[in-house]
This record gives sequence, structure tokens and C-alpha cells, in this order.
Amino acid sequence: MPDNARETNHHPITYWIGEGGGWLLKHVVSGLAATGITPNMFTFFALAVNGWASALFAMGRFRESAAVLFFAGFLDMADGQVARRVGRVTAFGAFLDSTLDRYSDLALYMGLVVYYTLIGRAFYMTLAAVAMASSFMVSYSRARAESLIPSCKVGFMERPERLVLLILGGAFRRMAPVLWVIAFISTLTVIHRVIYTWQELRSGRGLPPIAAPSPS
Repeated sequence: MPDNARETNHHPITYWIGEGGGWLLKHVVSGLAATGITPNMFTFFALAVNGWASALFAMGRFRESAAVLFFAGFLDMADGQVARRVGRVTAFGAFLDSTLDRYSDLALYMGLVVYYTLIGRAFYMTLAAVAMASSFMVSYSRARAESLIPSCKVGFMERPERLVLLILGGAFRRMAPVLWVIAFISTLTVIHRVIYTWQELRSGRGLPPIAAPSPS
């Protein structure tokens, strides 16, 4: 058997899952791009779908919410792919996508806060609020750091990881452990980014200061 055929047969199952997912996403993106719907419209649609998932969380329908959240995650991937396919990648589009992602995150956690409030579980309501705050700080700490240094991508628990955990927590109805993990690791990530930014600035690797405009 030729070496290349032998190598093909020995690819792990994760390789074929990735290949199949990439093939499916490529064809779906081609179909979406052909509709003429703009990437920014997909971004707003993703926000609406996340709002739907949030409402399901608030009602305690965790498994349905996990399915809707999976669809929302697909839309989050598709909008950027569609923008690249139709040649409409813009700085404002990236800004809008990032901004609405924050609203989507807040909506999901607010749904959990409402659910635990309604069933009288004050501790888990507080835990969901802490997870919400720490998740927001992961994004904020990077954005603020990158106004001072070239890049701050250290740490873990970015938005894709958080969404996967929320989907798993909903699908298996094990949301409390998921919230513990998100709150704890997100907090560690924020601390890591604070230390990393301090080290970079101390080493003189900060961005040059922006000159203040001269008075007219």
C-alpha cells in the first residue's frame, strides 16, 4: 500500500470530524452568501437567537436552550465566513460583531440568573452573576490591555470555550458545575492578563502613546 494511502487511513477520528465540519460549513456559507443577506444582518440574527436561548434558560428548558445555543454558535461562525466570501470584511463589521457578542453573553447569563431567582436558589443565582461578570472581564481585560500593548491573548476561557461549556451544561442539565468552571477559570484568566500586561509594560513593550490633539 502506498505511504500516502496508509497515512490517510491512520488519520484520527477528530481529523475526519474536522474535515466533515469544514466541508459542511463551506457549502452552507456558499448558500448563505448567495441569499444576498449582509454579514451584519447575520450578526443581528445571531443576537436574536442568543436571546431565544436566554429565554429558554430562564424557563428552565436547558436542553432546548443548548440546541438553540448550538445554532447561535454556528451563526457566529458563519457571519465572518460570509463576509470573507462576499468580500465585505470591514473594521466596523468586526466591531459590531464583537459588541453584539457581549450583549449575547450577558443575555445568556441573565437567563440563568432569572431561572435560579425564580426557583429560590440564591446561591446559584449569585454564582451565575459571578460567572457573567468574570466572563465580561475576560473580554474587557484583553480589549483594555491591547490599547496599551500589541497583543494580550494569554489565558483560557474565551467566548468559544464558554459557549461550549454552556451547551454541555444545558444538554446534560449540569449547569452548576459549568458555572463554577466558568467563574473560576475566567477569573484566573483576568488575573493572568493583568500580570502579563504589567510585565509587558515594565519591559518597555507597550504601544507608543497617542499624541493629544493640539488646541485650536
